[in-house]
Amino acid sequence: MAQAQNAKAQRITPRAKDFSEWYGDVITQAELADYSPVRGCMVIRPHGYRLWELMQRALDDMFKATGHRNAYFPLFIPMSFLAKEAEHVEGFAKEVALVTHTRLKVTNGVLGVDPASALEEPLVVRPTSETIIYAMFAKWIQSYRDLPLLLNQWCNVVRWEMRTRLFLRTTEFLWQEGHTAHATEAEAEAEARQMLGVYRRFAEEWMAMPVLTGAKTESERFAARCARMPSKR
Repeated sequence: MAQAQNAKAQRITPRAKDFSEWYGDVITQAELADYSPVRGCMVIRPHGYRLWELMQRALDDMFKATGHRNAYFPLFIPMSFLAKEAEHVEGFAKEVALVTHTRLKVTNGVLGVDPASALEEPLVVRPTSETIIYAMFAKWIQSYRDLPLLLNQWCNVVRWEMRTRLFLRTTEFLWQEGHTAHATEAEAEAEARQMLGVYRRFAEEWMAMPVLTGAKTESERFAARCARMPSKR
């Protein structure tokens, strides 16, 4: 048994030799995740998914303690929604996956796309949910009496990454995104700072990972955007 364990350990590339290879070896040998047949994607194995469950549960409790509720929005987003905020999506426009047809057909024994099933408008596979969420906010918020609206979504997103690495950067990944609407700029600012504190507490108290908080650099930000809401008093 000891020989088998040593043989398994020997398959892990020494960290000093190749840090990248060592990282991948540790994750696969620990059975946290594995490479998927789909290029750029990964399979999260039970040990790895348990880590996600524990992280998700801790954060979800923190979110709910601040008044947020969970909701779920569609995986598919009309391309016209993103076109309205072209500047917002410019940073990951090259990573967007599109659905253009709704079915396949077999022709002469070969499976392919049915040209007759082309969509009138392509659908974007969710890279982030701002555009569709704020379209719904505009429908739901009719006056200041409907505010604040505090929502969180646990979901998967797709960004067609060219260079991927297990857990750090993959084409499809799990995440959460919080979206809120407020009556005043001051309330929105207070919300942002409160949630920054929640993330910091999670990182430091649950993950034992010290962090520095502060304003993002220009290269780290999405383009500035403004969601216009109808108002009735």
